[in-house]
Amino acid sequence: MRIVNMGEWPLDQEDERQHDPGGEPLWNESWYYDFVSEDGGTAGYVRLGLYPGWNRAWYWACLVTAGGGTVAVLDNEAALPARDLTVAGPAYTAAHRTPDPFERAEIHLNSAELTLDLEFRSAAGVYGYAITPRYEIPCEVTGTIGGVPFRGHGERDHSWGVRDWWSISWLWSSARLDDGTYLHGMRANLGMELPWPAFLAGKDGLAHVEGFSAATVFDGDRPARTVLNFPGCATTVRPIAFAPVTLTSPEGVVAEFPRALCAYETEDGRTGYGWTEWHQPPGWREHAWEPRV
Repeated sequence: MRIVNMGEWPLDQEDERQHDPGGEPLWNESWYYDFVSEDGGTAGYVRLGLYPGWNRAWYWACLVTAGGGTVAVLDNEAALPARDLTVAGPAYTAAHRTPDPFERAEIHLNSAELTLDLEFRSAAGVYGYAITPRYEIPCEVTGTIGGVPFRGHGERDHSWGVRDWWSISWLWSSARLDDGTYLHGMRANLGMELPWPAFLAGKDGLAHVEGFSAATVFDGDRPARTVLNFPGCATTVRPIAFAPVTLTSPEGVVAEFPRALCAYETEDGRTGYGWTEWHQPPGWREHAWEPRV
């Protein structure tokens, strides 16, 4: 398995496990699992976030269709799971396993609203961030949704450290194109440009992309279009179906987290589907959602 680690922190298979928490109130550990069907008609994501400083976990599972249907299981008051990462609420049970580190992961959800049994097989390597302990893995995804066979593509990621949901806004995007290329880019709205996390993964393997940037246009509170500027591969992203989450801090501060199934089109005509998020803490409208010239 090819590992492209841009960080100074080490990255190996042991990082698939749960990490020892830091003492900061906003320290958290997060696992995402995104998936999209081959035709873009069905998509979803699962997130498990551990907040030991608050003695709770966040569990989100969302499913959308291109026609606008949405099903969600959202629990921001779940009990912290044991090392097996099984979490349960009054009306659901969810499990997350990594039987083959960096190669294969599984998620399961049983609830009245939604049932998931999906396997994520690594498709192109592992990408480690430079700016925070985190890695992304493009995946092929198979299994069942509500007992119906599913086949598609997606990604999974894992991060640990301090994350302030109520001060910093950001864009994150991941997709697969019709020629088999996986792409990923992330940009935080800090008022200055940094060497942002970004990669393209095709037939020659996964490779970091230097010089990535992104710019977003909004229609009211919702993003209408984003351009992911991979040098030589500018890609336009348009939302198809949203699966948003509202986040309230222990102090009562509210942030919005609009995540969406999106259509992607590169400047050379390739198309695909994936997920994009545009995090919106208080004051997000005044943040720099495009590079400053």
